[in-house]
Amino acid sequence: MTDRQNYNQKVIEEFRASRDTGAVPLDNRSLVLLTTTGAKTGKHHTTPVRVFFDGDKIFVIASKGGAPTNPDWYTNLVAHPEVTVEIGKETFQAQAVVTTGAERERLWTQATHTEPAFAEYQAKATRQIPLIMLERR
Repeated sequence: MTDRQNYNQKVIEEFRASRDTGAVPLDNRSLVLLTTTGAKTGKHHTTPVRVFFDGDKIFVIASKGGAPTNPDWYTNLVAHPEVTVEIGKETFQAQAVVTTGAERERLWTQATHTEPAFAEYQAKATRQIPLIMLERR
């Protein structure tokens, strides 16, 4: 396992262990565990992802810290948009919908107001960072 995989596995374990207590791992920032189906392998992969709220809807950002490529989980959900979301004490199935145009811009403004680091990621990225709504099924 890489350092990133080890770190993510630790966050996943802490997240799941804290579900009964209501504690929030990762410096008290809102997270979801997003389980996607591998684009090539068909295997399930779970990744902790920072989550944002738009009323009662939730969305995530495929920033990868401003890297030139999208994260693997994004590639997976584009290929297989049916995902599993774990948030708080709840687990549900969702349809991942990549936002575009005015919707994306509105959500981007909202997210970067909440978490300014994402604006920094976009500034160093050579791609437009995708925003993905996770719509309950």
